Parts: sequence; C-alpha cells; structure tokens
Amino acid sequence: MAYFPEVSKIAYEGPTSKNPLAFRHYNPEEVVEGKKLKDLLRFTVCYWHTFRGTGVDPFGSATLVRPWDDGSNSVENAVKRVDVAFEFIEKLGCPFYAFHDRDVAPEAETLSQTNKNLDAVVKALKAAQERTGIKLLWGTANMFSHPRFMHGAATTCNADVFAFAAAQVKKALEVTKELGGENYVFWGGREGYHNLFNTDMKRELDHLAKFMHMAVDYAKKIGFTGQFLFEPKPKEPTKHQYDFDAAACLNFCRANGLLDHIKLNIETNHATLAGHTMMHELEYARIQGALGSIDANTGDLLLGWDTDQFPTDIYLTTQCMLVILEQGGIAPGGVNFDAKVRRESFDPIDLFHAHIGAMDAFARGTKIAAAIRKDGVLKDFVKKRYRSFDTGVGAEIESGKATFESLEKYVLGKETLNPNESGRQEMLENIINQYL
Repeated sequence: MAYFPEVSKIAYEGPTSKNPLAFRHYNPEEVVEGKKLKDLLRFTVCYWHTFRGTGVDPFGSATLVRPWDDGSNSVENAVKRVDVAFEFIEKLGCPFYAFHDRDVAPEAETLSQTNKNLDAVVKALKAAQERTGIKLLWGTANMFSHPRFMHGAATTCNADVFAFAAAQVKKALEVTKELGGENYVFWGGREGYHNLFNTDMKRELDHLAKFMHMAVDYAKKIGFTGQFLFEPKPKEPTKHQYDFDAAACLNFCRANGLLDHIKLNIETNHATLAGHTMMHELEYARIQGALGSIDANTGDLLLGWDTDQFPTDIYLTTQCMLVILEQGGIAPGGVNFDAKVRRESFDPIDLFHAHIGAMDAFARGTKIAAAIRKDGVLKDFVKKRYRSFDTGVGAEIESGKATFESLEKYVLGKETLNPNESGRQEMLENIINQYL
C-alpha cells in the first residue's frame, strides 16, 4: 500500500525548476570538496517529529492529518507506521533516520512487555532497512515523557527510577546495535533542576557521570562500536539543565573522564536558547575535537522558545557548513532534521515540502561555504589578523617560552606598543553576502 501515492521519488531538477516537489540545489551525486553531497551531509529524518508529531501545542489540540494512523497506541499501528516512514524517507532520498525508543514502539505496563513491543517493531524496522538500504544514524531513549522521570532520569532523587533508566538505555543500546546504528545520543530532557532548595547538585552530577560510564562500559561489553553523542540544551523543560551548552557538556565530560568516549550533537535552536549562535557552538566543539553530529533546525527569535522549525536560512546553513567543511565532514554523525512542520501545515504533503526546502538550504550553504573557503577570503584575513603571534614575542608566547618577567622586560623596552588594526567586521559581512 502506498501512503504518499501522489509523490514520486524526489529528483534533482536544478535551480530553474519551478516544481515544489523537486530539489533545486541538492544533487546527491554532486561533489563538493572531494565528497558527494549525500556523503558529506548525511541527511537524516527524525522519527519523533515527522512520524509522531501531531501539531499539539500548549494552547491547542492536534491538527495534523495522518490518514495512516488509527490513533491507537498499539504495536500493530506502530508497525504500520514503519511502512509509512520508510516510504517517505525512500521517496525523499535521505540515507538515514533516527529515533527514540518510545517513538517507534508503545510503552506497556511493565518493562518486560515494553521490551517485547520494541522487539516487534525493531523486526519491522530491520526488514525495512534491508529492503530500502536506509540506515539508522542513531538511537536514543526517551527518559523525559513518562511521569516517573519528573525529577530526571540519571539525575533523579529516586534510586528505583535511576535503575529503570539504566535498564531502558541498556535495551536502547542493544536495539541500536541490532539495527546497525552509527551513533547513540544522550539528551538529558529532565537532567536538571528548578530550585536548589531541594537539590543536591553535586550528587546529581556524580550520578549522571556514573550513568554515562555504565553506558560506555555496556557498549564495549556487547560490541557496540558506534559514537556516543551528548546533546546540549540550556532550558526547557527544567530551568537549569546540566547540559546547558557545548562548553558545559565538554567541561562535564572532561571532569568525569568521558572526553575520550563522547562527542557532541549540536542543535541550532538549543544554541539560540543558550544565547549563542549555531556557528559558535559548532566551532567550540570542533576546535576540541568533539563535533560529532548536528540537529538541523532553527527557532523563531520573536518567540524565544524551542520551536524546532525547518532550516531555510541560507546564511545559517552557510555558517554551519563553514565549520563542518573545516572539519572535513561530520561522519559518522549527520545532518538530522530535528524539526517539525507548523501545526497549520497539516497535510501529509507538507512533510515533503519542509524536508525538500531544508535539504536545498543545506546544499546551497555547502556550496557557498566551499566557494568562500576556496577563495580564502576569511582564512587569509584571520591569518593576517593574528600574524603578530607568528614571530618574535608572539611566537614566544605561543610556544610557552614567555613568562611574566620576560613579557614585562619586553614591554618596558618598547617606547610604544604596536597599534591595533580594525577587525573589518562590516567589510567581511559584505564579502560573505556577495557569495549568497
């Protein structure tokens, strides 16, 4: 049965195409900086928003029309949803998908029955992967929706809940391995707090570290060789999330001996909520060898919360790709569309429009970033700006030879300091605009 009978496989038709169901800029076979776009971008469809989203928001009930979904929380409905998902992903031409355990299979009254439900759907997922060649980019566990996680999962004050979370991640790791997942993500949905009057912060952070070490140890035990990813988010649902931004996550990993095991999955909307740009978060992770994957979306700056909109801003995608290309790509991570259609865009066809636009935006951003890099307009300027550290006293500072005493002697021996030069920010922004 076809669930999107009006849609054929989305094709690349070039920049002059007026077909809303075609790519104008994303040609998967096009080579940029030595890699095909499909291998460089590794586009990924997220299961939770795309196939489980309903359009509900804090002020209104569900709006999205999904004819294939009977509204039940049955295993049968979940298995049918697999067919829908893979038809969509295959027609779109994305090589990957990603999911939380509770996205794909319903939770039951007991953990044992929940695991059986998951196994039944995983069987269908595995068959669909083998039939289509679509792969699992990453799996993760939803440890934030159920009321048991009201105080957190790994940072809960309830040892039984901690134990349940451990069992849930154990199963999620097993399933991710069985499906050939290339990564596993930790997103601490409720790993944080609202008020220190009732919180032992040190104990909670210690527990989170123990939990993540348990996951690393179990992955080794079962032979899961995928990359672990830690996803920063500063707020929502808790006021003080422990995974606030890239700096906080890397500091936590470094302090707890996890840096060799975990990289970061950076999301645009989360960067915005932390008061950063996406480019800042990506570059902070990259320079420390910790940029693993990205959740590609954007927020609405007029709303100020996690709206998870599809990315269509070419300036944003260019900034993202300047960092990713500098790293040489993002594999085994990918560009995951952790984004949802607006509740007013309720027809199934809107899912295609949203993904096509986002894929084209990233393809354009990639080619623009590559052109900027080829011309060297940014790298040459930055290199020149820091040239005082290439020789003389600057080189001594960078090599570690300089001391306070030697620098004092250097300054006292000069009549005047070398003058500062303009940062030319406006000129550089104008130059970037020439490429857009």
